[in-house]
Amino acid sequence: MAGANKTGWSVRNMLKVPDIRQKLFYTFLILIIVRLGAQVPVPGVSRDVFASWFQNQSAGAADLFDMMTGGSFSQMSIFALSITPYITSSIIMQLMTIIIPSLEEMQKDQDGREKMREYTFYLSIALAALQAAAMGIGFYRSGSLQTHSVGAMITVIVALLTGGMVLVFLGEMITKHGIGNGISIILLFNIIERMPQDTKTLYDTFMKGRNIVKQGLAFLVILAIIVLMIALVVMLQDAYVKIPVQNSSKVLGRRSVGSQGDHIPFKINSANVIPVIFASSLMSMPGLVVSFLNRSPGGIPGEILKVLNQSNWFNPSAMQYTVGAVIYALLVIAFAYFYTSITFNPQEVSERLKERGSFIPGHRPGKQTVEYLQQISSSTIFIGAVGLLIVAILPIVLSGLTGADVSVGGTSLIIIVGVIIETIRHIDSEVEERHLTGLLSNRN
Repeated sequence: MAGANKTGWSVRNMLKVPDIRQKLFYTFLILIIVRLGAQVPVPGVSRDVFASWFQNQSAGAADLFDMMTGGSFSQMSIFALSITPYITSSIIMQLMTIIIPSLEEMQKDQDGREKMREYTFYLSIALAALQAAAMGIGFYRSGSLQTHSVGAMITVIVALLTGGMVLVFLGEMITKHGIGNGISIILLFNIIERMPQDTKTLYDTFMKGRNIVKQGLAFLVILAIIVLMIALVVMLQDAYVKIPVQNSSKVLGRRSVGSQGDHIPFKINSANVIPVIFASSLMSMPGLVVSFLNRSPGGIPGEILKVLNQSNWFNPSAMQYTVGAVIYALLVIAFAYFYTSITFNPQEVSERLKERGSFIPGHRPGKQTVEYLQQISSSTIFIGAVGLLIVAILPIVLSGLTGADVSVGGTSLIIIVGVIIETIRHIDSEVEERHLTGLLSNRN
């Protein structure tokens, strides 16, 4: 009861701040525009033909892409590209900062970060143009256009590119005038939009037509699995290792000051959801490309595509294709190590500690510290990757065994929980600036 009172009191604190109320209203208004735009069809595309094509696709890149677009892809609306080009460009720019020293220097000051955001935006335009062109050409070749002409194809490309850039603009407006990171909020909104459909799928698969006892049991099992997955995701988001740090003591007169204990927080899941998205996209992309080319390969190529397709994993009637899950697991772990290795530099951390006059107890500054940090990094990466795998692959296992096809799986759940926690913390920081208690704050 005390927890409930605290939460209610904190929400009232939040809502009684005029500035926060305005930001919440502005964010809500933008999200309504996003939802309305998702209903506007791309001119020139036969939605019936495309819907038929999409229904014939098995779970894979098409479903993953549709989930991230909030169903705009399956409906072929002007927002079909969603904010995925911007997300991809952000990841690419983050990786490029490790490769290009000048970009790494840019991130160290505010003006440089603003310049990096500009580069990310320009790169997202290029990626959106590339995706729109690929889709437009695919529609032209597959006969999905109402008018089979180059002009109609160009119209589709322009509409998709414009819709994608409008969404990026709306996301930036939320970031500037609303609550939280606009791109993340739109992505969260798109994923949540698919939940009612997934709820209906679960009901039809496990509860419809059964007696009240079986329905209740199925409901409790589904609820327990969802709660377990959410708890695991929250742990992955917040869990970190404290690396102890000791500050060197200084002698002032006859007193020795300093030598205070501190720590470096090292996240267990520092790569977040990126390894899962990379692995899923890499394995699903061949099937999506083949589908757009309107091809149906047989023989060994066809069998390889079935192995790469998540919908074929853990199917009791075709367990040989579950080898794809092993490949998927290895890719997730590999991408986790790869991403963390280029975003965490033990040598740089060691040098910063040395500059501050700090050290890790039991390890000499320099080589020993670098080796220790690398050891900690390797062990935590593996733990985080295994946690990601459990969350990501559990829905795939249940889907294969039961035949329940839901779009909101482990990947989307990681995104949902991460964005919600990030947004709540953002609101908390604004509330606490006004000497009030936030949702995640401790009230004495």
